[in-house]
Amino acid sequence: MESKKYLTVTINSFSYKRGIPYDASGNGGGFVFDCRGIHNPGRYEEFKDLTGKDASVIDFFHQKTEIERFINNAFSVAKINIDSYLERGFSDLMISFGCTGGQHRSVYCAERFSELLEEQFDVIVVLQHLDLNKA
Repeated sequence: MESKKYLTVTINSFSYKRGIPYDASGNGGGFVFDCRGIHNPGRYEEFKDLTGKDASVIDFFHQKTEIERFINNAFSVAKINIDSYLERGFSDLMISFGCTGGQHRSVYCAERFSELLEEQFDVIVVLQHLDLNKA
């Protein structure tokens, strides 16, 4: 039986304060999307201790930002490479979403991007929130 090659797509959320994530695959980094242009719920007291996984933060994004447009545009850009990587048998791709603290915007974007990826591609998705809950 022929062994099938799989593409592993690592999706990171991170804080720019700690720097852009290192690509351990040896391929040199992949895509980095800057979420800091999206209105930050972390600036409001009621959201400070929450994350991009919490329903009220997600509601904030959907009501007060164009975050879905941002994610869909990022997906459109990355899809070109994903299609090519699958066709050419590449094994790894890293896609990272950064914001100021790595707690709200980048976390939501990484979560949502991962969902879209799993819906549309037969790839291995590794989702990492590199700065979530760090001091």
